[in-house]
Amino acid sequence: QVRLAESGGASVQTGGSLRLSCQASEYISDYFMGWFRQAPGKEREGVAAIVGGGDSTYYADSVKDRFTISRDNAKKTLYLQMNFLKPEDTATYYCAARWYRADGNSWSSPAGYPHWGQGTQVTVSS
Repeated sequence: QVRLAESGGASVQTGGSLRLSCQASEYISDYFMGWFRQAPGKEREGVAAIVGGGDSTYYADSVKDRFTISRDNAKKTLYLQMNFLKPEDTATYYCAARWYRADGNSWSSPAGYPHWGQGTQVTVSS
């Protein structure tokens, strides 16, 4: 099964930017992939997702117009560019993969993803 490893988390100030990466152990062009986050005491929530070819994306309302998900299938890597970061973006960020394409209603449900990375911490201070 595919193994996923996130990197790029850090502590930044409000308004800053970060780019998270998720390196896969195998080619990912057939996987629908997403980024999720979980803050202490809160449920894991979907942040963004992208289809295998990269031509369709989905975003949570809270990050739309600030975050951009992308993928480089040749490099087996998923990215999340995060701009204009806010303290409420503080969380552990996870990448996840699934075989079957999700739609606009189901992409953000963690239960639909069998493959997960270990997470990377993002802390945004005011």
